[in-house]
Amino acid sequence: MIVRLAPSVGSFDREEWNALGGSDNPFVSHEFLTAMEDSGSVGPGTGWEPAPIVITDEAGGLLAAMPSYAKAHSQGEYVFDHSWADAWHRAGGRYYPKLQIAAPFTPATGPRLLLSDPALSAHLLKGAEVVCAQNGMSSAHATFIAPEQLPLFENAGWMPRSDIQFHWFNRGYTTFDDFLGALASRKRKDLRKERAAAVNGLTVRHITGADITEEHWDAFWIFYQDTGARKWGQPYLTREAFSLMGQRMGDRIILILAYDGAVPIAGALNFAGSEALYGRYWGCARDVRFLHFELCYYQAIDIAIARGLNRVEAGAQGGHKLARGYEPVQTWSAHWIADPGFGAAVADFLERERAGVATDQMYLGTRTPFRKGD
Repeated sequence: MIVRLAPSVGSFDREEWNALGGSDNPFVSHEFLTAMEDSGSVGPGTGWEPAPIVITDEAGGLLAAMPSYAKAHSQGEYVFDHSWADAWHRAGGRYYPKLQIAAPFTPATGPRLLLSDPALSAHLLKGAEVVCAQNGMSSAHATFIAPEQLPLFENAGWMPRSDIQFHWFNRGYTTFDDFLGALASRKRKDLRKERAAAVNGLTVRHITGADITEEHWDAFWIFYQDTGARKWGQPYLTREAFSLMGQRMGDRIILILAYDGAVPIAGALNFAGSEALYGRYWGCARDVRFLHFELCYYQAIDIAIARGLNRVEAGAQGGHKLARGYEPVQTWSAHWIADPGFGAAVADFLERERAGVATDQMYLGTRTPFRKGD
């Protein structure tokens, strides 16, 4: 076996990469990751330099892979380590570059170790540590790890970190009204009123696959830019990224657009896995009360029920999701720090942080809108 650093995901055969990544999660697919590369959303000038670490056999066959990036900053990750960087700089160290193991700009859980054999995980993670040592990187970070893979990182000595997202769970519902029936009476009435008010005078369309045209992407690009400018200053994805995602994985995309007559005024972009619907981007050209909740949360529930999906992951943060039937769930990352002293300080911080996150999750779990006793 050979553990090596590759120049890009695009340097590998699509079918061979996807055979490792499987069909469950769209964000580790060859289609998504190469759309990021080929559109210039990652690469030179972005602070996200593709650096996948792979294991191959003597004939060059792909045995294991890890989508990873050399990072020159901490933007677009949704697991915040800015305070770590500041502390290390104050101590005279250099935090950047670092190695980021992730689906770029995507706070959705998924596998970070793509394995033909689970026994290869230790070799892949050791390879990440060696890459850091050889290239003067302070640390390696794997974010939004599928919970079942967390033990693989812990067994390799990486430090776990937890946070909270809000996910919706399909408990055998066949209609949205079935879901509403599980809520307390007042909450049920509130959601019905929100949905009615949001779409008053508007038409909502779900567009997927080959039906998504460049005209649709042009409209959504305007929405995406508006949200990006308000939230983080500069959108991470280029316009070409949306076209490439549509071309390469359109059957896994559900674009929800709200129309006032013939004019689209808002939209939400979702990706479908085999078990979950992932809400990613939203934006609008005109503020309409409750329309954000309708397109991003309620329409996502409709889609998940119709497709028989187990859950909806609606992105990072957003305590307002709680009142709309989305429940607090712990998400996980894992971290390796090259300097032992700095690593010990981070480990102490993480232990205290995990206790606080667990307490928060327990409290938030008591604030869900479901009928008590259910």
